[in-house]
Amino acid sequence: MDTILTAAALKDRLDGLDGLDGASGTGQRTVLLDVRWALGDPHGHDHYLREHIPGAVFVNLATELAGPADPGRGRHPLPPLEQFQESARRWGINDGDTVIAYDDSGNMAAARLWWMLRNAGFREVYLLDGGLAAWRDAGFEVAAGSEQPAPGNVTLSEAHMPAIDAEQAAAWGRQGLLFDARAAERYRGEIEPVDPRAGHIPGAVSAPTTANLETDGRFLGAAELRARFERLGYQEGVPAAVYCGSGVTAAHEIAALEIAGFSAALYPGSFSEWCHSASNDVVTGPEPYGEDKVSK
Repeated sequence: MDTILTAAALKDRLDGLDGLDGASGTGQRTVLLDVRWALGDPHGHDHYLREHIPGAVFVNLATELAGPADPGRGRHPLPPLEQFQESARRWGINDGDTVIAYDDSGNMAAARLWWMLRNAGFREVYLLDGGLAAWRDAGFEVAAGSEQPAPGNVTLSEAHMPAIDAEQAAAWGRQGLLFDARAAERYRGEIEPVDPRAGHIPGAVSAPTTANLETDGRFLGAAELRARFERLGYQEGVPAAVYCGSGVTAAHEIAALEIAGFSAALYPGSFSEWCHSASNDVVTGPEPYGEDKVSK
């Protein structure tokens, strides 16, 4: 199954050149979703109103792709299925549609929606490779203002993608491969801008999501991604899992792994859940099991 779509392929699709123009009724409808969000930037909707791909509907990551922050579940816990289905219908998704998600940050935010729809049993969902920047660079037009789609009828379910909890994460590094998708300095515990403790889950390997991308925000090629993850220790038959700060960019790592032909489970609560429990160790330094320091 493909994970990404190029800007040129999306333009052809929207123009009906591939026989899948939603307006004509000749094939699957295409639903475009704009997931403009970045840590430290709460103005995603303003960015969307200023410019977006024509027809794209804004998705609010903080309120529609996450429940309220909870120390026991993390900063961006997954919302209840019923709430997510209600949001998906509000965005105009019907059963049988094809969804294309994008953002303006290399799909770091859009991948959260991609993973959630896949987890909910919705298979025809893709990331626009390079996001809004790739669309602009191709010379395609943008729109301003807000889109108001007709309500959809999609029916979603749950648990279609592998996921782990904190108890499994505690032992994962000894039985498999646990990737930490945050910036390397946060993994090492040198800085921590959001969470109460700095460092990483014991046994985790540093694998920043930014290394999945070219400088223009597009994903590396499949062969390059395979080589990257194999250098980090990925092996067939060894279970892999991914976490980040709050479960958002870890989904980007899972998308990159899928492009490489690999699979991995998501730890939805991620470090923001892990570090709030005094019973969970946090280690610092560049090695999976830390140096001398273990914090409680």
